[in-house]
Amino acid sequence: MASTDDEIEQRYQLLSSRLDERQRRLFVATEAKVFGRGGISAVSRATGVSRVTITAGLGELESDAVAESAPLPPGRVRRLGGGRKKLAQTDPTLLSDLEMLIDPVTRGDPESPLRWTCKSLRKLADELRSQGHQVSHVVVGELLKAQGYSLQANAKTLEGGDHPDRDAQFIQINARVGTALEAGEPVISVDTKKKELVGAYKNAGREWEKAGRPVEVKVHDFIDPDLGRANPYGVYDVGADQGWVSVGTDHDTAAFAVESIRRWWFAMGQALYPGARELTITADGGGSCQCRFKTDTLSRRLPI
Repeated sequence: MASTDDEIEQRYQLLSSRLDERQRRLFVATEAKVFGRGGISAVSRATGVSRVTITAGLGELESDAVAESAPLPPGRVRRLGGGRKKLAQTDPTLLSDLEMLIDPVTRGDPESPLRWTCKSLRKLADELRSQGHQVSHVVVGELLKAQGYSLQANAKTLEGGDHPDRDAQFIQINARVGTALEAGEPVISVDTKKKELVGAYKNAGREWEKAGRPVEVKVHDFIDPDLGRANPYGVYDVGADQGWVSVGTDHDTAAFAVESIRRWWFAMGQALYPGARELTITADGGGSCQCRFKTDTLSRRLPI
C-alpha cells in the first residue's frame, strides 16, 4: 500500500535536518519511486521539494554511471564543476565594466592593495543593469571586496599627520602647568560640551516606562524661542581634581567662556586658592577659546 502524504511529510521532517543536499535529493527520489504512479507530485506536495529536484534524484538513482562512479570527496555534496557558476565567469565583461564605473571616483593610492570608492553599491548595480548586466548590489559588494575595495571614511592626512612642533608645544604646556601647580596656583582646563535644545525634544536612548505610554516629545527639533539652547561649559580644576559646569542659553562666544570661568572662580576657585596671584588655563584653540579673544578678555574680566 502506497504511503500517504502525511507519512511522507513525517519521514522527511524527521530526516531532512540530518541530510546534506545530495542525500535529501536521493531521499525524496526514493520516496517518489516507492510511491509509484504520481509519486513525484505526491512527494513534492508533502515535502515542498520541487519536481525538478525529485526528477534529478530519480535520474541519479536509475543511472548506472552515477551508481558505479567513485564516491564524492570528503566534505563535498556536489561533484567538481557542479553548481551555479559565478557571474564573473558567465559574464566576462562584468568586472571590466565595474572597474570603468568606479575608476574615475576611486580614492587611495593605486599601488596600495586596498582601495575604496565613493559610489554606493545600489548606484553601481543600477548603472551595471542599464548596461545589460544582471547583477544585484549584493554581488557588486562581493566583487568589490574581491578586487581589494572596502568601505572607509575620509582621512585627514593631506597636510601631514602631526605638526612639526607638536611635541614641543605639549612639553611647554606641561612645564607651565607643573610650575603653576608647584607654586600652589590654580590650573584649570576648560571646554564647551555638547549643546542641547531645552524643552520636550527627542533624545537618543530609552528608559523604563509603562507599556504603550512613552514620553511624548516634539516632532521637529526647532529651537524654542523662549527656552533657547543650553550651552554647558566645563571647568576642570587640575590641582583639586574637581569639576564645574556652567549652563547658559547665550551663544558660545568668548564672553560666555570668560563669564563661565568667572562664575567658577567666585563659586569655587576663590575659596580653594585665597592667595592666588595668577590663573593658568588650558583650552583648545577653536570656537570661543581662540587665542586672539582670550588675552584681552581675560585681563579685563577676571579679578585675580
